Amino acid sequence: MKLKHTLQAAAAVALLTLAQAASAQVAVIVNPKSSMASMTPEQAAAIFLGKSSTLPSGQTAVPADLPESSQAREIFYSKAAGKSPAQVKATWARLTFSGKATPPKEVPTAADVKKHVAANVDAIGYIEKSAVDSTVKVVLTVE
Repeated sequence: MKLKHTLQAAAAVALLTLAQAASAQVAVIVNPKSSMASMTPEQAAAIFLGKSSTLPSGQTAVPADLPESSQAREIFYSKAAGKSPAQVKATWARLTFSGKATPPKEVPTAADVKKHVAANVDAIGYIEKSAVDSTVKVVLTVE
């Protein structure tokens, strides 16, 4: 009987974790002084996958990426770009090897992404929407 309750509890935790992952929203953020009001998922993906080096406003893009282990990173790339973590890695390996582009600066935490974006008018990043505050401006929400 104890095993049955343990399995039920484990199943409940797994479902809750999946529900949280499915409901997580990722916000693409820019500096509050940026003239950009919004962008499409395709525009954001183009910047983070090396297809574009400028923001839709015409400014040079300075993207900040979260670590590969980040749930927000996985959600961003899968929902905005339609790419798995392995596909993103392969894209950047190709672009870096050919010298066509340099990957976005990887920063360790959402707080670091916010600091990077808040300190640089050309910066763009993404974080969990729940971490957004007045130091940054949301131009796209991905869920």
